[in-house]
Amino acid sequence: MSADALPRRPGMLWLLRPKLRTRLNRARTDEGRYFKAGLLGFVGLFFWALIFMVIFRMLLYFRNTQGIGDLLAGKLLGLAFLTFLMILVLSNVITSLSTFFLADDLELVVASPVDSLKVYAARLAETIVDSSWMVALLAVPLLVAYGVIYAADWRFYALAVGTMVPFLVVPAVLGTAATLVLVNIFPARRTRDLLALVGLFSAAAVVALFRFLRPERLVRPEEFRSLVDFVTVLRTPTSPWLPSEWASHGLMSYLNGAFQPFPFLFLWSTAAALFVLGGWLHVRYFDTGFTRAQEGSERRQGRVRSMLLDRLLAGARPSTRGLVAKEIRVFFRDTTQWSQLILLGVLVAVYVYNITVLPLYTGEKVSFFLINVVSFLNLGLAGFVVAAIAARFVFPAMSLEGRMIWLLRSSPLKVRTLFWAKYWVGTIPLLLVALPLIILTNLALKASPFILVLTTITMVGITFAITALALGFGALYPNFETENVAEIPTSFGGLLFMMAATLYLGGVVVLEAWPVYLFLVSRLHQGEARVSVIPLVLGLAGALVLTVLATALPLRSGVRQVRNLEA
Repeated sequence: MSADALPRRPGMLWLLRPKLRTRLNRARTDEGRYFKAGLLGFVGLFFWALIFMVIFRMLLYFRNTQGIGDLLAGKLLGLAFLTFLMILVLSNVITSLSTFFLADDLELVVASPVDSLKVYAARLAETIVDSSWMVALLAVPLLVAYGVIYAADWRFYALAVGTMVPFLVVPAVLGTAATLVLVNIFPARRTRDLLALVGLFSAAAVVALFRFLRPERLVRPEEFRSLVDFVTVLRTPTSPWLPSEWASHGLMSYLNGAFQPFPFLFLWSTAAALFVLGGWLHVRYFDTGFTRAQEGSERRQGRVRSMLLDRLLAGARPSTRGLVAKEIRVFFRDTTQWSQLILLGVLVAVYVYNITVLPLYTGEKVSFFLINVVSFLNLGLAGFVVAAIAARFVFPAMSLEGRMIWLLRSSPLKVRTLFWAKYWVGTIPLLLVALPLIILTNLALKASPFILVLTTITMVGITFAITALALGFGALYPNFETENVAEIPTSFGGLLFMMAATLYLGGVVVLEAWPVYLFLVSRLHQGEARVSVIPLVLGLAGALVLTVLATALPLRSGVRQVRNLEA
């Protein structure tokens, strides 16, 4: 038999073709594909333009600073790439666990006559796309702003693309290698528990790095004893071993007119070497790790949690108790879900600290005005934080039912009961995050009692409304066939939810801004802060009506959508 007659072995594209065709077919058969594409394009361009304008204004300010302008621009680019690198490493560790060991199609792929290196390349490409697409999109306006400010030609943009490719490959290979080592030591189901520790240490590293940088000092150069100290701070943390340093140094050298190809070549050679090393590790240890990944997870009784739930829900119906217990068990059973609470807590602490260090004390009356303005506007920022958390944990609630939704739909259980169980399971934890967030920041800023009470009451209503919006939009745009929970909030429905939540938050802030403005103006002009009753009643009434509509309409629409599913 000749060589041409031998059957060709499947390659990397053959492995990627099913998922590519699945996504293309879904896009083609979607009735609202043009509307979704137009809306996604509009929102994407809006955020690109917003990020571009912010970076552009910062770089324009840096360029007008004599002597240290290029250093400040290089510092900003280095910090951006360093942040991207940390996000990519953690994201690839989590994503590669699903793509390499827990995906539903892995049994067919492993049993097929495909070379192991091609399987590794295909799964690595899938991991890079799933974990790095957001970073790649954020890098576009950042690098374009640098190109515009420095009047770069087309070669800079080609160099930027050539820099981003290996920069995305390096953390992907490192993340998959770390996951491979963990799965060979522990079963893949247990490795999810280890990811909680990874999230904890990553969060601690982010906080330590943020405090080490102390970026607020960069806007107050007078605190430094000399220009040498200021330049030293600008150059830290720099390490010749970080890919983020190679990327930023190579791009900045081209923008400054003295291009140094060594960082660019070093980045590519490192990515290639790591790819070869990752392929060798895959061939050597993947079979053992995949075998261990088929082991079942250990059953946990959770007696203390069950007893506590029985006491809290003693007066509820048996169906309600069962649904609430199921929601809580499902949440804590998936370590990739609850482990993110660690990172969330650290980020909230950083958020509160940043609010407290704002330079607002410039005079008695002016400070009173600024403090209360920041405290009131913090209502919108805290609400956006709550919306982001709801998008991650509440919005996927209906999609996580998977095919079980048809079993629940055909059972005697009322759809309204299912919705209310999910609603309260999502609302109470969000209240435990939202209320301390708004109260602690107001107390730290020493806001007036009126602002403290107003923002606290408003935050309670915002939490109820945002939970309803997340659950309602999650029912209107479900994804019952996903393998990765992290993909659900980034879907079209998740985008609509965030847009609706942002519009709702803006409406509440605008309605309550009138009485707050009159309250602060009376203090500035009369020396005594007085609350105007009529504007306050009208503003609160408008915010209440908007909150009721934002709560009732999504829940009603979601219940109707689930009822219309074929049993």
